Amino acid sequence: MRHGNNKRKFGRVRKVRDALINSLALNLIVREKIKTTLPKAKELRPFVEKLVTRAKKGDLATRRLIIAKLSNRSKEVKKLFEIIAPKYKDKNGGYTRVLKLGVRKADGAPMAIVEFV
Repeated sequence: MRHGNNKRKFGRVRKVRDALINSLALNLIVREKIKTTLPKAKELRPFVEKLVTRAKKGDLATRRLIIAKLSNRSKEVKKLFEIIAPKYKDKNGGYTRVLKLGVRKADGAPMAIVEFV
């Protein structure tokens, strides 16, 4: 039974799926706006929201946790802590927005834009 297993699988094994979400999160942090498929965008949103919520705390232990979660990418973590998180210090959640774009011409996949609000 799948009780409590509420994440999408994307036809990938766990390590590859985690790497995909990690890569999407890093790109979102660097570019602050990315275009991807709708299911990937919906799966990315809670992952990034939790990172920003933790980054708002701003202490060393939290920084180390986020560095571990983002594959030891210190430059992106620095941007998350110094630029992105302070923007949302008075906001409780809802840091990202998913905008639907329609379908991709090649394969009909629903596309979306994920961006920071």
